Amino acid sequence: MNFVPEAVAPAREELFDAAFLDRLRTLAVRLRKRRILSRRGAQTSPATGFTREFKDYRHYTPREDYRAIDWRLYARLDKLFVRLYEETQELNLHLIVDTSASMARPYPAKRVQSLRFAVALAYLGLAAQQRVSLYSMAESVRQELPPLRGQGNIEKILQCASRMRHGGITDLEQAFSSFLPSRQRYGVIFVISDFFGREIGSAAAAVKRAAAWPGECHFLQILHPDERAPSLEGEVELDEVETGERRRFWITRRDVQRYTEGFDAFCDTLSRECAAHRIDFMQCAAEEPFEQSFLDLLNRSRALAGA
Repeated sequence: MNFVPEAVAPAREELFDAAFLDRLRTLAVRLRKRRILSRRGAQTSPATGFTREFKDYRHYTPREDYRAIDWRLYARLDKLFVRLYEETQELNLHLIVDTSASMARPYPAKRVQSLRFAVALAYLGLAAQQRVSLYSMAESVRQELPPLRGQGNIEKILQCASRMRHGGITDLEQAFSSFLPSRQRYGVIFVISDFFGREIGSAAAAVKRAAAWPGECHFLQILHPDERAPSLEGEVELDEVETGERRRFWITRRDVQRYTEGFDAFCDTLSRECAAHRIDFMQCAAEEPFEQSFLDLLNRSRALAGA
């Protein structure tokens, strides 16, 4: 097997220029206006790790604990009321970005698009006072940043994303097995990848492992149009970007058609497996306009759509 070097991380300006950040801030405001939601980072959840948040008042009855009485309200109204609380849990946002070689070569637009999605999701999570964690994924899932909270931490997210280097092979089953957020980390999980594994069936098999993760799970598949319908004919020499393997082929138009049919079947199987395990699946072209694709993704996420 040949050695395949890592792709050099792009300059920060290539990924997140000032115009992109301005559009992201504008998009966040548009979403808040559209949803007209007053929920904050804490969401009602069946998981553990609850906090108490004030909800309402009601009249005090003699059998209740007198310590629940709001004495300041009594001083103003001369009536006894108790405070009601709603038990909530802080929402965690887990962002897993595929950093294998196929996400950067031969189509660097895939890397740019995937990192922009990750940063945009992190921005909304931080703005909503959620705890945001960023991970890279290749042969395993690696945590790049500890959970961060507060909009001021967006600079750490930007720096981390800008430093991510892409290389190596994808082992989806091993990677998904290594990512095990506990019940105390209940939340929303986004996996941003092309889902190209060692074997054509590995992506569908890995879905079953992701189904065990606690929380609302989303798969975002980033593809380049040429990956589905390559412009190849005649004698060609192809490199496998993750393993370094090189092979020579004679390709006809019929071969390209059969390949496209197989590629479509791969994506369709992945989509159906996700639906069967209640995992949201969305496909995005690497060169599509970012804003509309991002809005489409948020409309699928119940927890983040109102962030």
